[in-house]
Amino acid sequence: MASPARYEVEKDSQKTASMQDVRDVTYQLLREVGLTTVFGNVGSTEETFLKHFPSDFRYVLALQEASVIAIADGFAQATGRPALVNVHTGAGLGNAMGNLLTAFQNKTPLIVTAGQQTREMLLMEPWLTNVEPTMFPRPWVKWAYEPARAEDVPAAFMRAVATALQPPAGPVFLSLPLDDWEKPCAGPAVVRTVSRRIAPDNARLAEFAKALSEASSPVLIYGAAIDRGNGWSEAVAFAEALGAPVWAAPASERAPFPENHPLYSGGLPFAIGPIGKKLEGHDVALVVGAPVFRYYPYVPGSYLPAGTRLLHISDDPSETARAPVGDSLLGDAVLSLAALTELLGGEHTPKTSKAREHVPHRMAPHPSNPGKVSNDGLLTATQVFQALSEIRPANAILVEETPLNLADLHTAWPITEPASFFTFASGALGWGLPASVGLALGEREAGRNRPVIMVIGDGSFQYSVQSIWTAAQHHLPILFIVLRNGEYCILKSFAKLEDAPGVPGLDVPGIDIVSLAKGYGCDAARLDDLNAIKKAAAEAWAKSRPTVLEIPISPQVPPLL
Repeated sequence: MASPARYEVEKDSQKTASMQDVRDVTYQLLREVGLTTVFGNVGSTEETFLKHFPSDFRYVLALQEASVIAIADGFAQATGRPALVNVHTGAGLGNAMGNLLTAFQNKTPLIVTAGQQTREMLLMEPWLTNVEPTMFPRPWVKWAYEPARAEDVPAAFMRAVATALQPPAGPVFLSLPLDDWEKPCAGPAVVRTVSRRIAPDNARLAEFAKALSEASSPVLIYGAAIDRGNGWSEAVAFAEALGAPVWAAPASERAPFPENHPLYSGGLPFAIGPIGKKLEGHDVALVVGAPVFRYYPYVPGSYLPAGTRLLHISDDPSETARAPVGDSLLGDAVLSLAALTELLGGEHTPKTSKAREHVPHRMAPHPSNPGKVSNDGLLTATQVFQALSEIRPANAILVEETPLNLADLHTAWPITEPASFFTFASGALGWGLPASVGLALGEREAGRNRPVIMVIGDGSFQYSVQSIWTAAQHHLPILFIVLRNGEYCILKSFAKLEDAPGVPGLDVPGIDIVSLAKGYGCDAARLDDLNAIKKAAAEAWAKSRPTVLEIPISPQVPPLL
């Protein structure tokens, strides 16, 4: 008979042999929750997680962490699912912070992970330690955690997924010590699901419906949450039932309403005084799925015209809490619109069905005469956008990071299909180029394969230029339109508004965009003829690689508002 001591050793040995390690349990959890694509930039503290990378997983490499985050953001928005990101300890997270800020304000569910140094050395803060891992990514994550024990890693991933998905959706962060992965773990991990929508309060909805039905001139302001929630049909049904004009919320990152609809009025400016003036003549304004409001720059004035009551619906408590005016309701934008339509009932008489004045987004558009009409003989942004709109496929996705030319873009290229326009909610440059890569990957993943066109300024192009390498490596037929004016023209508009002459650093000459693009593996050309531009654009979507078209445009500086 074996001695008691020998029996305990044999029992422990059998237990250990039957247990999986943390890596195996975590990867199985990731399979079950659908996170089998990892977006990353490999670092030494992440290699133990990626060791023996499973064949049923895919690793999407980007050359810098800002691009990693934005590619994952675009992918998550295209697929409607969370995306898994792996960056390199504190250094990589630092590189990623600008686009992490944007993902947070885009309300994109991302599971952002970073390696951490070996637990045994953390007290000494060795090289590449993330010294304050749960503080570093704040406030641009919903939750940040470093597991207290190695065996807590799988459960931490499950909590991260649940937190990222629940409204308001957004990024979360896990710091993962590199020596945790081969520790024993009693699996399998517990997999659970959470709801992604908050139902609105019925009594409060009834109050809102009564106020709107009794209003003599209601107005609707729709935000990006409607598009995120696949709610165009509900948004149109309510607008038509109420008979109210519809504005897009200021600087909306997604189009919430068909821009060719008779009730569509345009995009609100994003400054206090100008918004107040646009809402004059309306006694009730309803904001759905957007903040009240996204303001910048500071232009003083009244938040609302005299006699206007504002109602606000959002699934984000921070938005409802910080609104400077109005009465708020916490709830899902699309569920709320459907309920309001039902509350109006079939007997409600719409206030109007007439078309409203269409006002361009944010800034006054440039002249749009055909041909080369600018004084310097160069094309204008409007001409380029009109030419591209003429040949665009009906189901094309438009990604924008050219803030100076946004008015021209919406004038020449109205958004008429849901989930077909994407830009950044934060105002932080460097998101659009890599996000278009993620959107194209997501379209391929979903089997839709809608063509992607990305319009960007030459200044913005430099922030995450390395992301086009990832597009080339994955044979994505994205069309990148780089508008070349050799300056940060939007900042010159701000300088005029702020009465700040003589600001340095607003010109960016001497960049060979075509050579950069070819160096990263893209087709590229510099074109200044509209027919040549249309021909090259039409051919781009049939290729097996990205196309970058550098287009010199006239450096006009329009008024900001």
